[in-house]
Amino acid sequence: MKNVYLAMSIVGAIVPYVFFVEHFAAAGMSPIALLAGAFANSAASGFAADVVLSSVVFWIYLGARKAPNRWLYMLINVTIGLSCALPLYLYVSARATAPRALPAAA
Repeated sequence: MKNVYLAMSIVGAIVPYVFFVEHFAAAGMSPIALLAGAFANSAASGFAADVVLSSVVFWIYLGARKAPNRWLYMLINVTIGLSCALPLYLYVSARATAPRALPAAA
């Protein structure tokens, strides 16, 4: 399952930027224009609110679990998106808790 998390983290990093690059090419690098686009209509506002609320829940979860490097996942959440930060956290957590293979006896 951890490899699925890693793959989804990579996809979650690439797919949003396809749209962000298109937006920034058309509207410039203005954060105000980005927010205006995110809340341009009711449908976009619903998706934006969903992501913001889900991000807040993820941050609370990271804090409650005292996740190592939680600041890194929060930074990725803000700069790339929840679609990358959450599966990356799940991948790192799964890798940390996976049983280690014992070396073969010689």
